[in-house]
Amino acid sequence: MATALKWLSLAMGVACVAIGIFHMALGINSVPDMGDSGVTSDSQSRFFGAIFLGYGVAWLWAARQAPISATAVRWLAGIFLLGAVGRVISLAVYGWPHWFQIVLTVIEIVLPPIFFWLASADEKRSAPTQAAPSYV
Repeated sequence: MATALKWLSLAMGVACVAIGIFHMALGINSVPDMGDSGVTSDSQSRFFGAIFLGYGVAWLWAARQAPISATAVRWLAGIFLLGAVGRVISLAVYGWPHWFQIVLTVIEIVLPPIFFWLASADEKRSAPTQAAPSYV
């Protein structure tokens, strides 16, 4: 399970960095169905792209720790889940978005519980085993 946590965390980090770069480079053109939303939306999209890039770097940092911090993984997964909550609120207020946004929402709901489940795997694996007390 520790290996799965490491590779899943690395994949998450690489994907988030790539998505962040994509959003910074293309602005509103990186989002399906955004159309010509204007300068403010473009600025907002590029800003959030930078934030998402940083979020991906945090995943990469966490994945490279030995052991991988369960606390860091839980926080990062919780933030990801919070993004899904935001999408669900938008769905409730404005209705169904572009189909690709629905796919992203499903991913954002499914992955965090997996990370929560795997979070302590590396810490448990690398924890020293407790020896029985010696009464000599």
